[in-house]
Amino acid sequence: MSDPTRPARRGRLARSAAALAALLGLASYVAFHQVTGSRGTPRCSVGSGDNRYTFTPDQASNAATIAAVGTGRGLPERAVTIALATALQESALRNIEHGDRDSLGLFQQRPSMGWGTPAQILDPVYSAEKFYAGLEKVPGYSRLPLTVAAQKVQKSGFPQAYAKHEPDAALLAAALTGRSPAALSCTTGDPDGVPGDPERVRAELVRAFGKGAAPETVTGGPGAGRSAAGPPVLLVPVRAARGAGAAPGAGEDERRGWELAQWAVARAGTLRITEVTFGDRSWRAGEGRGGWSKVSGALATDGESVRVRLAS
Repeated sequence: MSDPTRPARRGRLARSAAALAALLGLASYVAFHQVTGSRGTPRCSVGSGDNRYTFTPDQASNAATIAAVGTGRGLPERAVTIALATALQESALRNIEHGDRDSLGLFQQRPSMGWGTPAQILDPVYSAEKFYAGLEKVPGYSRLPLTVAAQKVQKSGFPQAYAKHEPDAALLAAALTGRSPAALSCTTGDPDGVPGDPERVRAELVRAFGKGAAPETVTGGPGAGRSAAGPPVLLVPVRAARGAGAAPGAGEDERRGWELAQWAVARAGTLRITEVTFGDRSWRAGEGRGGWSKVSGALATDGESVRVRLAS
């Protein structure tokens, strides 16, 4: 006599096997992308574990510009945190050409309210300078709640909205001012054959950090002579690039070095940067998780400069 429950059991077993196969497939997919760093999707991250903020290379480039303008003015990390939280709320760190009424750019500044011309406001360096100029006029801004300090500059209709971005802004500011070494990394994909322009990188460094950040151009890789063939390599001086408000000393030099190094990583996609090295840590474009690796010997730097290699 046949068992009437057997077909039902076979059906349940088949469904269970299919569900298990789907779960195994999902686990394999997640594991693969954790190992490869989703090379097909350029991304950046700052922080670690649960305290991590993930964003796009374009957002990273804008965040790095905002931070560099702030430290270039000799402002403290708190000012950079306020500026980054404001830009996260106003534009999600995107240099957008639209907004409420005539608002534009990273901080959604309005030409009609005297912030500048549309072309000026859409220049990230200019718009960041204007924000910091307004912040510096706020008495005791560094001791105020972030929402209060930002609102006194922005005069937003939703001032409390800035608060939710403070944790991510603090992570970004700690990395981009150099206080958190090797905290910001990006996966930008393998070089696609478009070469980097040393003069453009030099101009961006000088504009962001001042003439003291003007790099020396070296041809060839680590250990190669200056006449050796190879991709363009820039050596960015650390001590000469120190901001006006920074105190001298080895610790401050190290912090400035990490500020320059993480600025270069954040701007790697737009400036065609393929490798950044400071001290015994190096970041390389196209590597699986886009993190920083330990290096030694000729691959390391002496701590007095940041080595930036461009695509060739």
